[in-house]
Amino acid sequence: MLLLPVLLVSMDVSVLFLAMPQLTKHLDPSPTAALWILDSYSFVIAGLLITMGALGDRLGRRRLLLVGATVFGAGSMLAAFAQGPAMLIAARALMGFGGATLLPSSLAIISTMFAEERERSRAIGVWTAAFSGGAAVGPIVGGLLLHHYWWGSVFLINVPVVVALWLAAPLLPADSRAPDAGNAPFDLVGVGLSVGGILGAVYTVKHAALSGVNATAVAVGVLSLALLVGFVVHCIRAEHPLVDIRLLRNPTFAVAICTTLAAMMSLAATTYLINEYLQSVTGRDPLNAALLGIPMAATVCAFSLGSARIVTRLGVRGAFITALAVCATGMAVLQWTGVHDGLWAFLAGTTIAGIGYGTAFSLVSVVAVGSVPPERAGAASGISETAFELGQALGLALLGSLAAVVFARTLRPDDSPYRGTLTDAIAEAGGNTELVETAKSAFMTGMHTALGTAAVILVIMAVVTTMVLPRRTGTAPSTS
Repeated sequence: MLLLPVLLVSMDVSVLFLAMPQLTKHLDPSPTAALWILDSYSFVIAGLLITMGALGDRLGRRRLLLVGATVFGAGSMLAAFAQGPAMLIAARALMGFGGATLLPSSLAIISTMFAEERERSRAIGVWTAAFSGGAAVGPIVGGLLLHHYWWGSVFLINVPVVVALWLAAPLLPADSRAPDAGNAPFDLVGVGLSVGGILGAVYTVKHAALSGVNATAVAVGVLSLALLVGFVVHCIRAEHPLVDIRLLRNPTFAVAICTTLAAMMSLAATTYLINEYLQSVTGRDPLNAALLGIPMAATVCAFSLGSARIVTRLGVRGAFITALAVCATGMAVLQWTGVHDGLWAFLAGTTIAGIGYGTAFSLVSVVAVGSVPPERAGAASGISETAFELGQALGLALLGSLAAVVFARTLRPDDSPYRGTLTDAIAEAGGNTELVETAKSAFMTGMHTALGTAAVILVIMAVVTTMVLPRRTGTAPSTS
C-alpha cells in the first residue's frame, strides 16, 4: 500500500510527456508556457521535499502522507479539467505540493518498519523500483488512456488511487516521528532559505536557457546563490537545523546525490524528447508510442530490483561508475535515430539506458537512507528525493530548453529564432512536404544535441565518482 503514493508521483511526471502533443493542440500554450506546464510540478516538489521530510519527522509520517494524498488528488481534478495553460500550471503546482509530502513520508515509514539493515535495504530497493518503474511505465498507462479518452484522463487516474489509499489507511503502520521532534523548534529560517534558493536556482537555469543571460537571470541567480550559501551556513551553525549538512561530508552520500542529479536530468530530457519524437516526428499515436517504451520500462524495473546483486559483485563505487557509463552509452546510441529510420537505435538506446537508470536509482536510495539512523529517515529521504526532483526540473529546464533553442535556430538559421513548437511548425507548413521535413530534421538536431550533452554530463559524473570514492567501497558507511 505504501508503494501507491510513490507510483502516483513518479507516473505523473512521465505520463504528461506522452500527453503533451495532444494537450498542446487543445490548450495552445506558448513554448515557454508548455515548459512551465512540465516544470511547475517538479519545481514545487524540489523546493519542498526537504521541508516536508523534516515536517514528517515532527508531525508524523502517516498523517502527512494522507494529507498530501488529499492535496494531490484535488490538484489532479483541477488539472484534468483545466481550461487554459495558466490554470493547468497552477494545478500542477498544487499537485507538486501534495507530491512533496508523499515521497519522503512513504520512504521514511518503510525505513522505520524494518530495523534489520539487510531487510531495510531490500525494502528500500522495492520502493525505488516502484519509483523508477512508475516513471518508466507512466507513458504506457498514458498511451492506453489517450487512445480512448481526452488528455485530462491522465490526471483523473490519480483520484481512485488516492481514494484507495484513504480506504486502506487503517492497514498502514501506526504513526511514527523522530523521538526528539517535539523538543526542538522547527527550523523556519532553514525552510525559507532552502525553498527560496532551490526555486530561484531552477528558475535561473530555465530563464537563461530560454531567454539568454540577461539582467533578470543574473539578478535571480545571484539572489538564489546567496540564499543557498546562507542555507548552508545556517545549517552548520544552527542547533536544530532543517538538514544535517554533515551528511555531505560522507563521499558516498555526496556521490549518490550528485549521481541522482545527473541521471534524473538525463532521464527527464530523454523521456520528454523521445515521446515528442515518436508522436510528432514519426507520426505514431500515443498508444503505439507507449508500447515502444515497454523495453525501457522493463529494464528499469528489473535492474532496480536486482541492484543489490550488482553492488555485491562490484561494490558501491563500481556500481555507480557502471550505471553512469551504461546510461551514457544509451544516450550515445540514441544519436542514430532519424526522421525516417533508426527505430533499432531508439529501442537499443532506451533499453541500455534503462539498465543504468534502474541500477543507479535503487543504489542512490539505499545509500542515502542507509547513511542515517531510522529516526532521521524523513530528513535524509527528503535530501535524496529533492535531488530526484531537482534533477527532473533541471533536465527539462536546461536540456529541454537546449533542444528547443537548437531546433529554433536550425529551423531559421538566418532570421530571428523560431518561437513556436514542432507542432506549430508542422501546422504552419500547410501540408508542404519539404517544410515539414525541414521542421522534423531541425527537431532531431535539437534532440541529438540535448541527449549528447546528457551523455557528456553522465561521463563527467562517472569520472568524478572514480576520483572521489575509494577503491574499496562496499556498502554505504553510516554517518551517524
